[in-house]
Amino acid sequence: MSGGALGGGLLVAGTTSDAGKSVVTAGICRWLVRQGVKVAPFKAQNMSLNSFVTREGAEIGRAQAMQAQACRIEPTALMNPVLLKPGGDQSSQVVLMGKPVGEMSARGYHGGRQQRLLGTVLECLAELRGTYDAVICEGAGSPAEINLRRTDIVNMGIARNARLPVLVVGDIDRGGVFASFFGTVALLSPEDQALVAGFLVNKFRGDVTLLEPGLDMLLGLTGRRTYGVLPFRHGLGIDEEDGLRVSLRGTVRESNVSPPVGEDVLRVAVCAIPLMSNFTDVDALAAEPGVVVRFVDRPEELADADLVVVPGTRGTVKALAWLRERGLADAIARRAAEGRPVLGICGGFQILGERIEDDVESRAGLVEGLGVLPVRVRFAREKTLTRPVGSALGEHVEGYEIHHGVAEVLGGDAFLDGCQVGGVWGTHWHGSLESDGFRRAFLREVAAASGRRFVPAPDTSFAGLREEQLDRLGDLVEQHADTDALWRLIESGPPGGLPFIPPGAPA
Repeated sequence: MSGGALGGGLLVAGTTSDAGKSVVTAGICRWLVRQGVKVAPFKAQNMSLNSFVTREGAEIGRAQAMQAQACRIEPTALMNPVLLKPGGDQSSQVVLMGKPVGEMSARGYHGGRQQRLLGTVLECLAELRGTYDAVICEGAGSPAEINLRRTDIVNMGIARNARLPVLVVGDIDRGGVFASFFGTVALLSPEDQALVAGFLVNKFRGDVTLLEPGLDMLLGLTGRRTYGVLPFRHGLGIDEEDGLRVSLRGTVRESNVSPPVGEDVLRVAVCAIPLMSNFTDVDALAAEPGVVVRFVDRPEELADADLVVVPGTRGTVKALAWLRERGLADAIARRAAEGRPVLGICGGFQILGERIEDDVESRAGLVEGLGVLPVRVRFAREKTLTRPVGSALGEHVEGYEIHHGVAEVLGGDAFLDGCQVGGVWGTHWHGSLESDGFRRAFLREVAAASGRRFVPAPDTSFAGLREEQLDRLGDLVEQHADTDALWRLIESGPPGGLPFIPPGAPA
């Protein structure tokens, strides 16, 4: 396989949000790279609170960083030029080429700013296609959001401008997948319909032969084939953009735990605070045999926890108020006074401090924190975006920082960029628990403080588990999709000549 002067491309769209676009894109990328193809991921515009910092200090969606790993390349800002980080129901921070450029309402963004970014998006895609044999693009939401079509830069807008063939993914586990496929194409304009090559069924359970009559009817109705039926597999939601998930060996509420090495399990309660960001930080804990991870929102759910995690958030002051309203703040303060383990990460670290001065994110001014760590935080307009390396608990640690809050540490023992007081730790470093030696040392500290006879597994490799999952995604594509037809589509572009389905939506 090899590309021409301009590499091949494909847009993976979906009938809905969470249809599986991110993991299907990663699976196609891993399948291609295993065939010797030089491939890169791309998502023009991403809306997510789960983000990552590239080596050049650019902030992009974690899903694109994961897809770059599937391609076995370093992630860059080119792969996700526009990132929207919601700060509430009505506004988001706009991150352009890895740097924040301001807050904007949804009306303001879709009313003009979005379309002005199309040139930047197309330039990034062209640069990637000039460098790689293939670029696998991920859409957002549904391409049939006809109310937003005029300003679209991530679905059919980019497909039409870059002449990309479109593969529509549908989650059959939700039901209604045939209607969703048909309706998606039917709502598009004839010009957009011409780019839709066909469909991919995701998360199928059962005997695929029972599905085939429906696929034949879908072909007859739309003129478009189905490129594969991917079976349902547990535990493949790597670095999800939306929702509460423990991505490795996990589900929404509680991880599926491998048997512990020692006599006891460790129970981790993660406070499900508003605008929670980078909740993927706890994936590494969930990957450990004998560690149970739960997302909680009531104080009584902290009672049996050996470790409470206050995670990152896009709304530190809002999350602090929420913790107080629900009684969780008092429960955390009691734990701290009793020496029972608490870990605050980024916004969670700021919440645990003495006070927060915020004239940037919430504009609330001076707000009292929980006061369990000797830390004072002032929000700066410039965002910190770094990839720090250091040591803690005698182990090497790597992480990444994404925050406006600047912490002044006034006491306690040094802990990464933050501090430790008794059983309470705080740091701005995301991803630190992915460092295997450090994670094991930290869990031993938690077990000792909790009186648990818990022993971390000596050989759990978080990076290795990631690679296994990405290979499983590649296997799904290789074993259950028509890969020859898929490669012809990527290499040759939109099929052309497909019948239109009236009525089309206005262009």
